[in-house]
Amino acid sequence: MNHSTYLHYELLRSFRNKRFMILSLAFPLVLFLLVGGTHRHDMFSGISFPLYFMAAMATLGTMAAMLSSAGVIAADRATGWMRQMRITPLTDRAYFQAKLVTAYSRAVLTMALLGVAGVLLGVHLGVSGWLTIIGLLLVGLIPFALMGIVLGHVIGNDASAPAVGGLVTLFALLGGVYGFQIASKGPMFDFIRVLPSYWLVQAGKTALHGGFWAPEGWMVMALWTAALIPLALVTYRRDTDRV
Repeated sequence: MNHSTYLHYELLRSFRNKRFMILSLAFPLVLFLLVGGTHRHDMFSGISFPLYFMAAMATLGTMAAMLSSAGVIAADRATGWMRQMRITPLTDRAYFQAKLVTAYSRAVLTMALLGVAGVLLGVHLGVSGWLTIIGLLLVGLIPFALMGIVLGHVIGNDASAPAVGGLVTLFALLGGVYGFQIASKGPMFDFIRVLPSYWLVQAGKTALHGGFWAPEGWMVMALWTAALIPLALVTYRRDTDRV
């Protein structure tokens, strides 16, 4: 199996994944239409509520889109597909590229649908605002893409759905997706600020008010990425060596 064939296969089955359709597409989109539509004329933190809530649901949906890779990988391990790939010329690099491209395609679709829904609800955002939100989200999703790969190689197929759902909920709650912060100072807040989900939420808030992440945000994303890359490689190779 060559790189292009494997990528084509991954993209096709990715969009047949029910977990992805529900967690990263249907749930945030329906929630945005219901809540955002009800409060379409309200304001929140100095901006229109639909605009704020669109960014929040984009954060939630794209996190789920990235982490849903875990379910696909866990299913591959359960069915013996990982064993089959060992006898193909597919390289480690091609494997990870395909997983990352597929995860990002799910995230981009999620952002696009929420963007269209936002426009339908009267969201007004300049070109620079759209580009800033999209750009920061794409960068901020890198750790979650790697997390999905790691998780898929360490959990069983039966545990993948609750694990992904629980992780998305936890990251969303701690990151402030739902409009409130569990802590605003002290050790708990210090812990929250080193989570990638916090800065993913800040991507939307920062862009809506104009600007980018603080240097701390870029450093947090870089450190998570640097830590997760070797972890993803180790779990993948250990998993394929023993199947």
